[in-house]
Amino acid sequence: MPPYLTLLEGFGLGASLIIAIGAQNAFVLRQGLKRQHVFLSAAFCSLADLVLITAGVFGLGALVREQTWFLALMTWGGAAFLGWYGMKAARRAWKPGTLEAGDQAPLPLIAVVATLAAFTFLNPHVYLDTVLLLGGLGARHPAREQPWFVLGASLASVTWFFGLAYGARLLAPLFQKAVTWRVLDGLIAAVMFLLAGGLVVGGLGRF
Repeated sequence: MPPYLTLLEGFGLGASLIIAIGAQNAFVLRQGLKRQHVFLSAAFCSLADLVLITAGVFGLGALVREQTWFLALMTWGGAAFLGWYGMKAARRAWKPGTLEAGDQAPLPLIAVVATLAAFTFLNPHVYLDTVLLLGGLGARHPAREQPWFVLGASLASVTWFFGLAYGARLLAPLFQKAVTWRVLDGLIAAVMFLLAGGLVVGGLGRF
């Protein structure tokens, strides 16, 4: 297969898995709306995807598949973290802020990194979708084509996360009103609780 076709395949498959409503995307969107650590948030998620996709294509998928204890740890740890963050979002929805100056102090840099790391690496679907599924699809290609697949999938991640983070400012006028934040944080809380519940139900059936 020509390199550009492999790259396009990686981009399309990567986009189909990355572009979804989830905890990580919701956090990046919120950082973009607040204009706090925007580049860091997008870069962290893009780099994490690059590492996970590369690992999946070049063999980590088989190792993850065999380590049921690892997926169990990620399942219960991820459910606990998502439930905790969902409660925080619910509290924000109860007492929403606005985008006015001085509304809310920015999260410390270490807190942003820690939160993104938890959303990324405590999510078992990251290992099932990104490492096992996407990595497995990339591993089907001959060795000379695999770097092109990784590049394509990683470009999808970069395009999405930087577009989400920096495109969020286009929505800024809507978020001058507290009610808009209430709706967003209410939706984020609902997504977190649904994801946490899904992990618990899946974990009870699997482990």
